[in-house]
Parts: sequence; C-alpha cells; structure tokens
Amino acid sequence: MKKALITGANKGIGFEVAKQLLQKGYYVYLGSRDLNNGKEAVEKLKNEGLKNVELLEIDVTNQDSVNSARIELGKKTQVLDVLINNAGINGIEFKDGKPVMHTATETGVDIYKKVYEVNVYGVIRVTQAFLDLLRKSSAPRIVNVSSSQGSLTLHSDPNFIHYNFKGSVYQSSKSALNMYTIVLAYELKDLPFKVNAVSPGSTKTDFNHNLGQGSVVDAGNRIVKYAIIGEDGPTGKFFSEDMNTDNGEIPW
Repeated sequence: MKKALITGANKGIGFEVAKQLLQKGYYVYLGSRDLNNGKEAVEKLKNEGLKNVELLEIDVTNQDSVNSARIELGKKTQVLDVLINNAGINGIEFKDGKPVMHTATETGVDIYKKVYEVNVYGVIRVTQAFLDLLRKSSAPRIVNVSSSQGSLTLHSDPNFIHYNFKGSVYQSSKSALNMYTIVLAYELKDLPFKVNAVSPGSTKTDFNHNLGQGSVVDAGNRIVKYAIIGEDGPTGKFFSEDMNTDNGEIPW
C-alpha cells in the first residue's frame, strides 16, 4: 500500500485530497497544525469508511515541529511515496466582506514574512525533512500546491483574466514556491521522482472566505492527478487546469 503525507489536510482542499487518495487505496498521514482539528478530520474520514488514515501533528512554520513529525512518521513507516505540500495562507484581511489587497508600495515586510513562512519556508522545511523517506520509494511524487496567481508570465500579460487583481504578497510567495519546485525537480531528475507545482484553481473554501468559484472535489482531483502520475508523467512543470483546459500546463 502506497503512503502519502499531506500538510494542512484537516479541512478544505487538503482534506478532499486525503479523501480521494484514501479512496484510491493509499494510506494517508493527515498533517494538521492543530491537534484537535486534525483528530476531528481523521474521525470524519473513518466514519465514511476510510480507515487507512492517521493524524500527524505538524506545524510547517516550526522546525522543531517538523523534526518531531519526521521522527513520529519514521516510527510508522520507512517509506513515503507521496508528499503533498498543501499548507498555505494568503495573509489577506477582509473588510466589509471584501479582500484588502496587499500593495507593493505600502505592505510591510512583516506581512511578507508571515505568508512566506508558510508558503515557502514551510514547504522547504517539510520537503527536506521527509526527503529521505521519499528516496526509499520506487516512485516518489511531490506536489507543491501553487496558484496561477504566481505565474510571472500570466500576470505581466494585460490580457490575463486576473491581470487587474494583483497582490504583492501571496502571488510573490507562490512565484518563489514555483522556482523552488523547478530547482528541486532538477536536482532529483536522475531519480524516479516526479515533482510538480499544481494550482487547484479558484475554490470555494475558508481559505478565501468562500469567494472562490470551483468545488473542492475538482480542486482535489487536480492535485491527486499529479500525486499518482506514472513513470512517463511530467516533472518540473506548472499546471493549472482552469487556465489551460487542454493539457493543464501554464507558463511560469
């Protein structure tokens, strides 16, 4: 049975990804920063008949927590087949139900640090901590959950559908994550790894105060697709199926 770790999986898209992988016969370690929320999520999945799941307490912003999670997982398995770096925040505040966009001219560094701590540094911490277990898999897969909002090419194109919705913090954090994905895939290219950045698309969840349009089921499908790709599948690519309905690949 293949085994997967998903960060930030106690709700939203991460929870849906856990459900879909369980339905496909994977054993899932449900990563959650909050212990109680994680326990509730695991119990919910088990009540749906999905038994091969257990909680892994992990705060991606805390190196000690990540190290502890790695030790705990090492007690349960010597091999990890899939790592999905799903945990993320946008750092956006809402006023009168509308998001207040971060500007390049006025947003303070403290906001950047808060968002990057999760979206970039958190991914690096987790990936490096669990890489040894992934190396023991015959077909290791890493999916970094990104966003089409992090595409430099698209956001510099006035014809891009979201061209007028710019935010300097979340978008730049995903651009940084994308570059990390490129370098990581390159360094692992001679091994059976497949490493890709995947945008789940605009999805109605707590993450965006339910302002998204897509369903968590569709978002989960898009991520799972690249978590289970075969040996002939892509690596070092960026996918957003709502931006490219042909083959999903979009420019960095």
